[in-house]
Amino acid sequence: MNSGAHFLLAVAILALGASISSAYDPSPLQDFCVGIDDPKKALFVNGKFCKDPKMVNANDFSFSGLNIPGDTNNKVGSNVTNVNVGKLPGLNTLGIQLVRIDFAPYGENPPHTHPRGTEILVVVEGTLYVGFVSSNADGNRLFAKILNKGDVFVFPIGMIHFQFNPGHYPAVAFAGLSSQDAGVITIANTVFGSTPPINPDILAKAFQLDRNQVELLQQKFKPKN
Repeated sequence: MNSGAHFLLAVAILALGASISSAYDPSPLQDFCVGIDDPKKALFVNGKFCKDPKMVNANDFSFSGLNIPGDTNNKVGSNVTNVNVGKLPGLNTLGIQLVRIDFAPYGENPPHTHPRGTEILVVVEGTLYVGFVSSNADGNRLFAKILNKGDVFVFPIGMIHFQFNPGHYPAVAFAGLSSQDAGVITIANTVFGSTPPINPDILAKAFQLDRNQVELLQQKFKPKN
């Protein structure tokens, strides 16, 4: 095979590789999607139905209210104001969302994960102690840092992370996420507050706790009716 043929073969392989790499399933925008054969019982997923472009106006791309502090009078002392596609229709298919997080003194945004998005956070008032934990394969390493006004931190997609206000005064942060609906799984609420509850014996062994301790935690995180 001459050099010209080698070149053409290499180009063909590169083109095929590019074609394969671009053919992938879209990222899911819901927790699960069970297959169904009856279209009359099906729901539209991974976004929203699109509005007729002729009917679109500036209000579809605007949201007001992020200047209003969230109510932090709760058990964890924080409040997340979420601007996702449900509140700002113009975000549909754009792959981004925005949140405002308010913290009372010593308030926290408890350990949680976003299954569908990376988060980048900037502190606009006060001080925050933030961090994330890497996967089992990476040794569950903690990456944590104190952030002051104007500081930025990124939480990679899927990593368990947290934010805590160690100060005597309220703190405020804004965060962008790389999904129109990144989802959130708060670890304690999910594990100890599931419906129906996870068998306490399973959790006792997993967390190396006494069964009574697990049942107490399940009572604390039991969903309100």
